[in-house]
Amino acid sequence: MSLLIQGTTIVRVGIDLEVPAGAKRVDVSGKRIYAGLIDAFHEVDLPENPAVEGTGYWNRNITPEYHAAWVSGDKQADDGKRRSQGITTQLLAPSGGILKGRSCVVLLTDADHPQRLLKADAFQHATLTVPRGKKRDSYPNSPMGATALLRQALYDAVWYRDANRVYQRNTNLNRPEPSLALERLSREIAEGRFLFDADNERMAIRAEAIADEFSLDILLRGSGREYRSLDEIAATGRTFLLPVDFPKVLATETLASINDSTLSDWMHWYFAPENPKRLDAAGIQFALTTDGLEDPGTFLKQIRVAVDRGLPRDVALAAITTTPAKILGVEDRVGEVKAGMLANLVITEGDLLDASSKVLETWVAGAQYKIGEDTTAGDDALLGKWATTLAIDGKKVKAELVFEKNDKSFSGYFRLAKKKSDKKAKLEKLIRQRDRVSASVKLHSLSDRFDQGVWQLTVLTVDEDDQESPRLMATILFPSGQSEKLTLKRIEEAKQEAKGSSKEPAKKTESPEAKQELASTSDPIELVYPLGAFGLTEQPEQPPLVMFRGATVWTCGDEGIISPCDVLVRNGVIAEVGQDLTVPKNCVKIDAKGKHITPGMIDCHSHMATDGGINESGQAVTSEVRVEDFIDNTDITIYRQLAGGVTAANVLHGSANPIGGQSQVIKLRWGGTMQELKFDGAPLGIKFALGENVKRISSRYPNTRMGVEQILRDQFLAARQYEAANTAWNNGVRNQLPPRRDLQLDALVEIQRGDRWIHCHSYRQDEIVATLDVLEEFNIRIGTLQHILEGYKVADRIAKHGAMASTFADWWAYKFEVYDAVPYNGVLMHDAGIVVSYNSDDPELGRHLNTEAAKATKYGGVPEQEALKFVTLNPAKQLRIEDRVGSIEVGKDADLVVWSGRPLSTTSRCEQTWIDGRRYFDVDQDRELRQRDRELRSRIIQIALQEPKQEKAKEKEDKVEEEDRWTRIDVFCNAGRNAGGVQ
Repeated sequence: MSLLIQGTTIVRVGIDLEVPAGAKRVDVSGKRIYAGLIDAFHEVDLPENPAVEGTGYWNRNITPEYHAAWVSGDKQADDGKRRSQGITTQLLAPSGGILKGRSCVVLLTDADHPQRLLKADAFQHATLTVPRGKKRDSYPNSPMGATALLRQALYDAVWYRDANRVYQRNTNLNRPEPSLALERLSREIAEGRFLFDADNERMAIRAEAIADEFSLDILLRGSGREYRSLDEIAATGRTFLLPVDFPKVLATETLASINDSTLSDWMHWYFAPENPKRLDAAGIQFALTTDGLEDPGTFLKQIRVAVDRGLPRDVALAAITTTPAKILGVEDRVGEVKAGMLANLVITEGDLLDASSKVLETWVAGAQYKIGEDTTAGDDALLGKWATTLAIDGKKVKAELVFEKNDKSFSGYFRLAKKKSDKKAKLEKLIRQRDRVSASVKLHSLSDRFDQGVWQLTVLTVDEDDQESPRLMATILFPSGQSEKLTLKRIEEAKQEAKGSSKEPAKKTESPEAKQELASTSDPIELVYPLGAFGLTEQPEQPPLVMFRGATVWTCGDEGIISPCDVLVRNGVIAEVGQDLTVPKNCVKIDAKGKHITPGMIDCHSHMATDGGINESGQAVTSEVRVEDFIDNTDITIYRQLAGGVTAANVLHGSANPIGGQSQVIKLRWGGTMQELKFDGAPLGIKFALGENVKRISSRYPNTRMGVEQILRDQFLAARQYEAANTAWNNGVRNQLPPRRDLQLDALVEIQRGDRWIHCHSYRQDEIVATLDVLEEFNIRIGTLQHILEGYKVADRIAKHGAMASTFADWWAYKFEVYDAVPYNGVLMHDAGIVVSYNSDDPELGRHLNTEAAKATKYGGVPEQEALKFVTLNPAKQLRIEDRVGSIEVGKDADLVVWSGRPLSTTSRCEQTWIDGRRYFDVDQDRELRQRDRELRSRIIQIALQEPKQEKAKEKEDKVEEEDRWTRIDVFCNAGRNAGGVQ
């Protein structure tokens, strides 16, 4: 096959092409030609504060008007390394920001090449988190805030488009203030395509939610962790740009270094190279990129790893040629070798995806870049020993001509064959061409009988199809000017190799298949979800019928404690509670004799199961941010608290703001999706906060307690005005532009409508009363007062308002404003008629809420059944979900806990935890999982120890995983307390 290139373009492809006069010939016989590879993602820095005509967005993290084409003509530091991998085309994406701007597609020509910019506009780039490497002293400083800002910007762009349409119909109205940023973004929403960063598998699913909300056409920059949520990701139908920066093998030198790595770390090391294969099997379209590689020069090596782990070769090749060409919208110019396409080519020694093959040349738009010499000895038939004869005094003397290649140096020499002499006549001034070798040699160094002077050797190679070795035609020119033809025949070395093999067996090189066999034993390594300790291979089943037989049942309802008692569960709902119930057919029976059963415990103040940063402290009012956007269904705290009998929790924003973010009630469905953890139908909530936490930031208003009270009033008034403007517009009043949707005020309107409940962090009595006064001005009833450690001082005022209290059982003096806290606080409020619960606000404390409830009995003598309600029915009432959970009554969800003894005893333990009639924790299964995880960890470590030499992972990687950038506790409310459970 031959190619004819004219300028930058392939004009003909075929066999025995007629070569135009004057054309340069490039002989690539014996080599392979591929279409130039395409790297579909590479981030570049744009100039700071570029001179852009037009108005930008109010927040400098939103820059849709920025454009990577501004730097498309700049030479990138690793262009040469990328060309060494056969990469000829590349997407340049802007770095930094949340809405970052547009990308472009470039050719990896020299920087000043007139055709370097292949496509000016590719995608609009976005992320759902805070850019790395920047201070967190401004808004947003959390992933929750970043996502809220992105949503607000998108709504602003939609409003800008609509407002301009209204203005064009009625120019008497005030014209919307021109905004280049919103103009660009509104066009992108309507016509463009967005590329979202998905730093982990959850971010990919969250990006899909944004796309659904705004009807965006998106694709995703993958993380290499998509295999962890493959079903959900496949369901999106989106295209991925996948990295191949597979993790390096973890440290195994010492026991301490092994123990430093978690099971999830080891499992990710094992499964990550299979990520492309698994996505392909799931029908997900993807391209492979250099994204994340420390050295782009290892791109092909990493792709070969993916192929070794099961990625089909044709899919791998497509993922770096035709597929990215289509994704980038340049398939009419690059990605294939055919007439009319740009002359982007890769020339290799052999199969591109073979480890032994090397890239020899890369051609970009007809420009040739030589990468390396042909170094495969097996392909160079000239190498080796050749028998010949040399004339001495008219007689023929047997000799050997030897050609060698060491590193990049090609060399040769003559020596006499009749004696095992060490004398060699080195070939000098050796010139190696495709089919010719020319050299000079001084044969006199072999024997005095040869003429002194320089002899000239020329060797021509003639390939013959039916011969493994070429036929050599050689001529040697004597110093006297006489010439003679030499006959060269290859010397077979089979006998020598056989002798050598008897002394030392050849080293066996493991094939990819052998490696796969090493990793696959009779008990294959199963992928569990969540990845790591206590992960499940499948969701717990929900039997149609379950009967708990013969237990002492603490109903927390009107029936009180019943013993012995049976509980029948049908399809996840409590169907019957009583003594000596009839056992239906096909019913799962749980022998609970001697056991105690309680409702599942509910934590009214938790920060588990979220990786959104807990606090968005970039501004004082952040009612636009949502915990629901950042549920982390892989948080091990979920499993640990299941082991303590917790079945539901109110996951709150932190206490950094007078008006904080929106909360999310969850059920602890370990192994479920992010969406499956959400408590369907639970009323909406939001976090407010008073006191030291919110006023400690001196650079931000408010920084006094008086200011906190005032900002609440101001925001409620603003929300009323906002709602009035929307009501007027919806009722047909058109004397102004349409109101701009404000996510921050939306939540405050919901509060005043009674659709969203406030959960307010509070300590001091004066602030508590002042806040209740403000709320009553606006006819707002608070949901709960959280912590409320001086609640006992104003219990009558709290009861009059109708507020409920979620407090600590016995914490005090951990900061100045809680010096007056007493362990009798909860009981005193309870005695005043307030619905009281005990909460954890801590991942470790949440594991034994039963003994927290017991403190109501210890401090104040509350009866045990009533004390148990402090962590069951009462928090359910506070979250307005008591119709579903909180007590063991017919019609309620089968959220149950089986205890070994009385539930408030410190010697009792949780043996089973059920949610919706599914067993999510079982103490016996827990033992099995621990043993399984120990064995699994050991097996993967053994595989790592038997792997060929690999570069070990650094003890501390430079890049921290996205979820590990953010705390799992409320740092504003954690002064001096235990931070256990942080992952």
